[in-house]
Amino acid sequence: MTHTAVAIGRDAPYKEIVALMDQWKVSALPVLEGEGRVIGVVSEADLLPKEEFRGEEPRPEDFAEAAKARAVRAGELMSSPAVTVHADATLAEAARIMARRKVKRLPVVNEIGMLEGVVSRSDLLKVFLRNDDEIEAEIRRSVLGGSALTRLDVTVVEGVATLRGELPDRALVPLLARAIRAVEGVVDVRMDLGAHEDAA
Repeated sequence: MTHTAVAIGRDAPYKEIVALMDQWKVSALPVLEGEGRVIGVVSEADLLPKEEFRGEEPRPEDFAEAAKARAVRAGELMSSPAVTVHADATLAEAARIMARRKVKRLPVVNEIGMLEGVVSRSDLLKVFLRNDDEIEAEIRRSVLGGSALTRLDVTVVEGVATLRGELPDRALVPLLARAIRAVEGVVDVRMDLGAHEDAA
């Protein structure tokens, strides 16, 4: 996440919001109240109705959006309550929230809703910049460290982890695959386990 998050107050004017988004090259800004509690988010989508309904009468199904066209302050423009993620959430959890709620940026909050930073789609994709040796070392340490798995080896090429060797129990195959996929930076998992290959 980005710890230095740009944020605005409820009374921030429309033009200031646009200027901040342009200056910081962001598509959304958290709206804060009090000591820094996140109460909403103003995104580019919240700002566009002003242009979309310029000089045009809205259809009845567009009334809610058209109301935003007359808004001039963050409190009127923001989507609330804000879609946020807790600081201790995993990258996978943040990615799921973004996909389900169709947002590009998530304010990161602590247990009482205070802003700690912002995570963006590009932040989530950075895990795939990890080098193969680093990913391989983590799989060896965190997944294959158990004594029952000493006859297994892993190689990682372009983020694809290939597990080779003998496995004492074929029921472990899906569990191993899931554990390896959970390692940040893994793109895919391949199994080369001889007789047990079909279980992958």
